[in-house]
Amino acid sequence: MDHTLLELLEQEQGNYLSGETISKAMNVSRTAVWKQIRKLEERGYVIEASRKLGYRLVSKPDNLSLDKLSELLQTNRFGRALRLLDVVDSTQNEAQRWAEDGAPEGAIVIAEQQLGGRGRMGRSWVSPYTKGIWMSLIMRPSTPIHFAPQLTLLTAVALCRSLRKTTGLEIGIKWPNDLLINGKKISGILLESAAEDERIKYVVAGTGISVNLDISDYPEELLERATSLSIQAGRKFSREQVIADFLLEWEQLYDLYLKDGFGAIQTLWEALAVTLHQDVTIHTPQGQLSGKAMGLHESGALELQLPSGELRLVFSGEMGQPSPPTQ
Repeated sequence: MDHTLLELLEQEQGNYLSGETISKAMNVSRTAVWKQIRKLEERGYVIEASRKLGYRLVSKPDNLSLDKLSELLQTNRFGRALRLLDVVDSTQNEAQRWAEDGAPEGAIVIAEQQLGGRGRMGRSWVSPYTKGIWMSLIMRPSTPIHFAPQLTLLTAVALCRSLRKTTGLEIGIKWPNDLLINGKKISGILLESAAEDERIKYVVAGTGISVNLDISDYPEELLERATSLSIQAGRKFSREQVIADFLLEWEQLYDLYLKDGFGAIQTLWEALAVTLHQDVTIHTPQGQLSGKAMGLHESGALELQLPSGELRLVFSGEMGQPSPPTQ
């Protein structure tokens, strides 16, 4: 039904169409027309309503173009097998099913919207229609399962480096993989692994990037902690370009990692980190730890110097939000 409604509105080329005309053309009630209008608005269409004049289509959502993305891709593997979906519960779930079915390394699932997108520590992720990048990529490194945390850090480095190049924004990494601008989060990364005989069978790396979200897209309680690239830059970005740049940087660093190990990735991560050599508080499954973040261990763990002087390795946890830099 909404396809027919869209056709009617598009035919008017921005002019008003009365609710009565629409209801007759679609053979439905005026109430049913209003419900379909609401559904289109939830999908990113901007429709202006007037009691006297009816409805007119103001703008359409900026849907991803597979053709444009294919033209921009410069990778050998990452993104070459691709599924672009409309609305899903989670790209992680879709990619995991695809991985179990034999998807090749570098295969990605992208959705225009997630209804149940999830982040670290079981949190939900704000994923409005056509405004961000909600994607999951499949990797199949032949490495022991205990190296999986290194891939999380590698993904954060690749995304941070690519976004800095694409946007010109001063983006940094908060341990282990949150990307921040002026202390506010613009991306979430979640890696989930499957193992066989103590070696990685596959890794699904989910990334949510807040690209063109407006302030109105965020719940009020998140505005102090979250932002988007467009809010910070004052302009919109091509999501296809952001994806293509990210995949190229990601593939190059991944190949470097497979060839030379974690050393180079460790150095790059530390150069982009915004909380090193600062006093931090980390909430871990074993309890709260406070100390100075000194650097990364070769395992991927954070080296935390406790007040006693002891150096503690922290493998998982949630670091408190750093203060934004002073102007």
